[in-house]
Amino acid sequence: MAQVASNAGNNAFRDKEKPTAVRTGNIVAARAVADAIRTKRRVSDTGPTVIRSERNRQNGKGETIITNDGNTMLKDMAVMHPAARMLVDLANAQDIEAGDGTTSVVVIAGSLLGAAEKLLAKGIHPTVMSEAFQRAASAAVETLHSISHPINLSDRAALLRAATTSLSSKIVSQNTTLGPMAVDAVLRTINPSTADNVDLKNIRILKKVGGTIDDSEMVDGLVLSQQVVKSGGGPARMEKARIGLIQFQLSPPKPDMENQIVVNDYRQMDKILKEERTYLLNMVKKIKKAKCNVLFIQKSILRDAVNDLSLHFLAKLGILVVKDIERDEVEFICKSTGCKPMADIDSFTEDKLGTADLIEEVQASGARYVKVTGVKTAAAVKTVSIVCRGANALILDEAERSLHDAMCVIRCLVKLRALLPGGGAPEIEIAQALSTQARSLAGTESICWKAFADAMEVIPVTLAENAGLNSIKVVTALRHRHAQGEKHAGISIKRGGVTDDIGAEGVMQPLLVSTSAVELAAEAVKLILRIDDVCLAR
Repeated sequence: MAQVASNAGNNAFRDKEKPTAVRTGNIVAARAVADAIRTKRRVSDTGPTVIRSERNRQNGKGETIITNDGNTMLKDMAVMHPAARMLVDLANAQDIEAGDGTTSVVVIAGSLLGAAEKLLAKGIHPTVMSEAFQRAASAAVETLHSISHPINLSDRAALLRAATTSLSSKIVSQNTTLGPMAVDAVLRTINPSTADNVDLKNIRILKKVGGTIDDSEMVDGLVLSQQVVKSGGGPARMEKARIGLIQFQLSPPKPDMENQIVVNDYRQMDKILKEERTYLLNMVKKIKKAKCNVLFIQKSILRDAVNDLSLHFLAKLGILVVKDIERDEVEFICKSTGCKPMADIDSFTEDKLGTADLIEEVQASGARYVKVTGVKTAAAVKTVSIVCRGANALILDEAERSLHDAMCVIRCLVKLRALLPGGGAPEIEIAQALSTQARSLAGTESICWKAFADAMEVIPVTLAENAGLNSIKVVTALRHRHAQGEKHAGISIKRGGVTDDIGAEGVMQPLLVSTSAVELAAEAVKLILRIDDVCLAR
């Protein structure tokens, strides 16, 4: 009986078909996600006039999303399979690390999984294969470093080429203002000589419906979506502003519990009103005594942040008021103007005020917003605001995503100051280098390296297909050019074929985008290949 029980327990280990079925199912699910967005385009390598196929879909809330940003599509897709979810997380990891190339990393991972499926059918063990892929990825990164060009952050033209290449595959690619705006915004928030990273939280994008994308502008200072309060008759424009940001309410206090007061004498009513006026007047006088002439008031959920009587007093003392400041805007406002938030009237002092040359309400193309310019602060942190204009909310959302990707490209160049030629040139060069190295290796290592090399050709193939070119003819020509030593040869959409130096056409991408994509894709494939069983859990 003991022998029978033991045999029954070992049946799970003898079922050699299950690991194969699990791996095959995982690979199929993950490749389905990669194929779903492969027909879109390669984010970084497309060049100025690439042909795109967009995606129009709805999210879980029923809102329509029009985008060709890979990470946005993957985040909003209802992906249930765990292995497929890994590719969604993979795109998110690439977005955090480089900010661009989210589609590329998923497409490369899908192609590597396709190669792995063929190698599994040949009987190569998944552990051997995944380790070989990791070594091939390291060699690929070395190849990318060898063909890269170091750049200086003072070379604005090179930065602009990289930003334009990223934007060229977007819906808003025809607009010439976003590229220079992204470059200037990043450079203004850092010290180019010492910076090794960029905090994109120092760049605020404000979306306003109306006008066209070309009407967008960058403000070296602060822009608020709220309007100046004019109901009390106060000023709408203030020069030499001294800014105070309060987190308390300029309105009569409320009791902690619900109660009811019955007034049966008009003299008592007058006394209540008089106390209210005195309470508010004292608060406003303290604000004015601190030499504050611009007041930002945070939105309150307890009671009205400001009432008509306090607005009247503020107007009489010549104080400009902007109310309903959101909680998540406070940090950026403090960074931009040098002010400090004040939680009660007793802490309202002159040393906590910020300064600016001019605060005014601007009206443009049917939109109103408050612009704060001429900010002089001793803080080392510099901030920039971008007012993004567009015909509707969908275009504005896509413009914001495109600007974010372009700024992330510049951030990549701050982290790793090197550029690569685009147009599929790096991937073909990797394929060429790994194929050559594979001939000097023995056994399964050589087979895996050759499969990795062939899988990297998915990027130029996809580029050619999305541009309406003959992918077989173009990739064969590209492979031939690189075999002859032309490392910068790439797919040119302008010429409708292969060009000797794709960098001369301004199609450049950061080195960090490509190295990160190759490394992350290889890691994800290794993880998926090592899964050999699925356990259901409640």
